[in-house]
Amino acid sequence: MDIKYKLWFEKDGKLILGDGLYNLLTLIKKYGSINQAAIASNMSYRQAWGKIKKAEERLGYKLLLRKKGGEYGGGAVLTQEGMELVKNYEAIVEKIDILINEFKNIYKEV
Repeated sequence: MDIKYKLWFEKDGKLILGDGLYNLLTLIKKYGSINQAAIASNMSYRQAWGKIKKAEERLGYKLLLRKKGGEYGGGAVLTQEGMELVKNYEAIVEKIDILINEFKNIYKEV
């Protein structure tokens, strides 16, 4: 037997952040590009942008700063609020993982 969980953030009962958007934001941080992050996530740019836009609307603040393309190309970086949201998600996941490992050790002893 194994212990599993899913984590997501909601505001007013509406999804803000789960594994999918978390992974997308971390890939944007890595690549500096919504398009490259979308490709790495096996989703379209439109789908990726839709997830980001919906979360921003529900949060009431921007998760990304975007730079339009041109001669030197466009890009995207996480805002301070976006970085903090990702950091908080990671901190909670880390604590839950520790707790689950403790439960697994207890279960082995029983």
